[in-house]
Amino acid sequence: MIAARLPFLCLVVLWLVGTPTVRDRAQASPFPAGPLVFRVSTAQFRPDGTFIIESSIEGMGTLRASGQWRVQSGIVEFVGYDAASNMFEKIGISTRGCETPARYLYKVDGAQVRFDVVADDCTPRRLLFDRSRWRPAGTADAVPVRRIVRTGAQPMPALPRATDAIGSWPSFRGPHASGVADGQNLPDRWNGETGEHVLWRTAIPGLAHSSPIVWGDDLFVTSAISSRGGATFKPGQYGEGSASEDRSHHRWMLYALDRRNGRILWERTVHEGEPVDKRQIKSTYASATPATNGRIVVAWFGSQGVHAYTVDGNFLWKVDLGRVDAGAYETPAAEWGPASSPVIWNDLVILQVDTQDDSFVAALALETGELVWKTQRDERPSWSTPMVVTTAAGAELVTNANYIRGYDPRTGEERWRLIGGSQIPAPTPIFTDGLFVFAGAGLGPKRPLFVVRPGARGDVSLKDSETSNGWVVWSRMQRGSFIPTPVGYRGQLYVLANNGVFDAYDLRTGEEIYRQRLPEVGNGFSASPIAADGKIYVANEDGQMIVISAGREFRQIATNPMGELMMATPALSRGVMYARGVRSVFAIGEAARSR
Repeated sequence: MIAARLPFLCLVVLWLVGTPTVRDRAQASPFPAGPLVFRVSTAQFRPDGTFIIESSIEGMGTLRASGQWRVQSGIVEFVGYDAASNMFEKIGISTRGCETPARYLYKVDGAQVRFDVVADDCTPRRLLFDRSRWRPAGTADAVPVRRIVRTGAQPMPALPRATDAIGSWPSFRGPHASGVADGQNLPDRWNGETGEHVLWRTAIPGLAHSSPIVWGDDLFVTSAISSRGGATFKPGQYGEGSASEDRSHHRWMLYALDRRNGRILWERTVHEGEPVDKRQIKSTYASATPATNGRIVVAWFGSQGVHAYTVDGNFLWKVDLGRVDAGAYETPAAEWGPASSPVIWNDLVILQVDTQDDSFVAALALETGELVWKTQRDERPSWSTPMVVTTAAGAELVTNANYIRGYDPRTGEERWRLIGGSQIPAPTPIFTDGLFVFAGAGLGPKRPLFVVRPGARGDVSLKDSETSNGWVVWSRMQRGSFIPTPVGYRGQLYVLANNGVFDAYDLRTGEEIYRQRLPEVGNGFSASPIAADGKIYVANEDGQMIVISAGREFRQIATNPMGELMMATPALSRGVMYARGVRSVFAIGEAARSR
């Protein structure tokens, strides 16, 4: 009997010997023991085949998620996503697909581990793991070395003479990002669909949220043309942080138009190939507005580089900054793409480059593209454009990000900083009536609004319970805009939120004058308000341009349909508003005023 059972007993013994115990599995685990950290997350891969990951993101709260892992043939499989928080759900990210196992490539380099997705239908889990780089707690992160490479024209072309700057709108939101240009005498009513008061309309191929700029008789716009037919973006008010899957071959374009008739004077393909990064589903690969000084026009396309041409279309130089990874929520899989625009000050091109791994501001020589200075910053990604202005206290470069900062634009030396910004800030600083205004908003409970005197030095942050100090004239929490930049006009500050709430404040005192929800909200507001001749102009994403009377009483004058989605901020020049829709550039004005 015993002899008859020997084969079966031997199999049982072999199975017991060959089955890994918890201890055996711990020794066989490819992952370092102990907690691992990546940005704001901590993970532990336990030897019993379970994992726990904890995250804390400002404005979103904390997350504790768990599941199982198993490894085979260079692939780790994650099973389950049991979260004790609705962190992602509160911004519109679904947990659908989290019951499906996920597969990731992994690479262990010493004590560090990297994961790259093979297949994962669970968006929150993918945001936590895809392209993440984990290291033991208490050790420094190995940030990739950034290489900046310049290529110049050979030979360098002669620069044309700049025409008169009067009436020019040379960069995002015009001079000093003010968004103000009186003396336009625009009509109150127009219609992009019927052509009423539309002087001309020119189709521009591709997708772009960049704004038009104007100098003299030249108007410049950028675009990115996908080889995938029907490339789109998703407008609307939602928190979903998904990236577009369009990584097809693109052409990044710079166009020059005759501002008087809309005729395309020249177009240049400044870069061609597959995008280095993904873009947010609401964004485009050409969301940064170009800048010009009347002789040179500069366009920045994130990881596709900074490109400079003469205003008559001759290539001057390009600068590859390396990868500009502007993602959100401290997760590498949340690729949104950059939107910060270049600005020109004197003979410098100034760039704000806030990324997931390393952030900096830099100045390039305008005529050659050579790096003049570069200042590192302890910043998370931002989408704000820097601003330079000469004040009574001297020239100041200011930036809006998680920290608000002031620099010497000649050297890049930081002069002052103000703590209090929020996650994913986008509004650009403005200078109006001798004061800086920062909508240090974005994601998070703070969403602050700060008004600051020029000439500050050191740390000018507000203490707990303070709303002002020697440099901060006044501040308000929960009043900053998410994407649109405020406009200061005739002693009042106007702040437009994405959801259509329109606030007016006394610029000097911070007194709330009114708070009004605009009647035509639609998909919300991304374009920034501009002002001229006692009127404020705002455009919602559906292409309805609303005209509001400036002053202490809210009064809507008109609502004008454009017939296209609108994400870009219009430009004002010589009696004409140049508005960019998803397919076209429009010139709006009275015919007699357009020359």
